[in-house]
Amino acid sequence: MKKEILLLGDKRLYDKSQEVIEDELESINEIVGDLHDTLMGFRQAYGVGRAIAAPQIGQFKRLIYMHIDKPVVIINPVLSFFDDEMMEVMDDCMSFPNLLVKVKRHKRCKLSYINEKWESCSIVFEGDLSELIQHEYDHLDGILATMRAESVKDLFIKQ
Repeated sequence: MKKEILLLGDKRLYDKSQEVIEDELESINEIVGDLHDTLMGFRQAYGVGRAIAAPQIGQFKRLIYMHIDKPVVIINPVLSFFDDEMMEVMDDCMSFPNLLVKVKRHKRCKLSYINEKWESCSIVFEGDLSELIQHEYDHLDGILATMRAESVKDLFIKQ
């Protein structure tokens, strides 16, 4: 079911999410369905959207749903970096759809996680997908892109 996305200013967005335990897998499937419907609804409204984190719909579990070519369910992710090479990007977010934030992100990263079958997985990301997963991962820790801006001069209204 399509859910309301929490917007910038909602104090809940700053809460840290809890790990999912295997016994919760059945209830997580319902949240995954809500994340899918919400992401697709956002795409229809704005023409963009590749991933969404559970806290954005008020579910404070360490869960990310990504849908680029196919759906990927990411449970209890752990992010690691290969080096210190950074890139500067204009970050956008479903929680502030008309705002861009200039931030620095790692150019490459590795994501280890559990999938919807409770199997261990990992993916290496580079470039824009590295930025995307770092952005979604931040949501799980209550961090928004606006908090990563170096100054208020790094905030831009989309035109």
